[in-house]
Amino acid sequence: MGRLFGTDGVRGVANSELTPELAFKLGQAGAYVLTKEKHHKAKILVGRDTRISGHMLEAALVAGICSVGAEAVLLGVVPTPAVAYLTKKYNADAGVVISASHNPVEYNGIKFFNNKGYKLRDELEEEIEGIILDETEKCPTPTGEEIGTIITQYEAVEDYIEYTKNTIKTDLKGLKVAIDCANGAASVTAEKALKALGANVHVIHSEPNGKNINKNCGSTHMDDLIQIVKDGDFHAGIAFDGDADRCLAVDEKGNYIDGDQIMAICADLMKEEGTLKNDTIVATVMSNLGLHLMGKEKGITIETTQVGDRYVLEDMLKNGHNIGGEQSGHVILLDYNTTGDGLLTALHLLEVLVKRQKPLSELASVMRVLPQVLENAKVDNSKKYDFHKDVTIKAAIHKIEEKYKDEGRVLIRPSGTEPLVRVMLEGIDQAVLEQDAKELASLVEKVLG
Repeated sequence: MGRLFGTDGVRGVANSELTPELAFKLGQAGAYVLTKEKHHKAKILVGRDTRISGHMLEAALVAGICSVGAEAVLLGVVPTPAVAYLTKKYNADAGVVISASHNPVEYNGIKFFNNKGYKLRDELEEEIEGIILDETEKCPTPTGEEIGTIITQYEAVEDYIEYTKNTIKTDLKGLKVAIDCANGAASVTAEKALKALGANVHVIHSEPNGKNINKNCGSTHMDDLIQIVKDGDFHAGIAFDGDADRCLAVDEKGNYIDGDQIMAICADLMKEEGTLKNDTIVATVMSNLGLHLMGKEKGITIETTQVGDRYVLEDMLKNGHNIGGEQSGHVILLDYNTTGDGLLTALHLLEVLVKRQKPLSELASVMRVLPQVLENAKVDNSKKYDFHKDVTIKAAIHKIEEKYKDEGRVLIRPSGTEPLVRVMLEGIDQAVLEQDAKELASLVEKVLG
């Protein structure tokens, strides 16, 4: 990770870590780096989620964009994937989203997309960081008629909704669906899209006031949605996060359905219809072993990357795959958008429901979810990458792997942000997993802590 940019843009507590001053500099440096080779007045789209700090940061960011002579196009409140899609549709030079995704209201973030709708390469982020932190280059500051301007694109939400609707080949008439919009960006898109396709929609947590985004709702807090689905005779429930780049689901019985299961359900139909490129799903090392077992049974290859949807996307682009994602519900359907898209994912999941004419619980049974247990070992940052070198730890891992054979696995990885080594065990018996995970985490702490 960079000095400002993390795995998903620049994030921090708004007005403390992510200040208006920093937002101005990001707008200025980002606009300059992404458009300096253009021979026209650059156009940059700016969208945001519903959190209270969005207006403040938008004003500062847009001032920075205009200060280098670029045109800022305000999209208002829109999902992150809408900015990715609309950047291409409107022939913009770049797009920016002001959002902290699933994080609490006090946080916010700034994320850039290039003119193709993809997140920035590391070297471009480093170039922006260099200008802000090291003054490696001086951004131009035009005057007079060359100063940038601001316009508002009022059709942005409708253009995005219209596009997502047209990505599925059936209507959703007859489906009764409950949706949780997390008091976030999905509040302006999800209900409209589903109703336009004929679904009977019950909406919760779709009254954003700037302060309630993700608050006990959305894809990170699904109790309300689960209860409503269980009580209300729904075919499915869908929960979005604050910027609607991910979704999770609930079946008609109120059972939780994660991103691995959603990919399994969609890919199973895609393979049958001949649209699953290379017969492959791209997942991460944290994806459930059940997904791999499903792949073996169905003749679908499961490729794995390190944790992070950007790494999933890199693999998809490099190898020509068209579905990938994470347990968290970041699902990338590369035939339709360049980033995780909660609304697209929801529509394609519901399309499978219509085409298969089976309950969602039955569709989800295509993949058996094996229990996972996660324990954290507290280890000094200087030693947290050394677990794979220690003979004692390696022997303990090997012993557990032999114990589980083909019905489980051990995954150990250092935390990217904390002085921790994460020990994840997966298998059939929850109690055995918990005991083995605690013992292995204790051993890692004893040896390396």
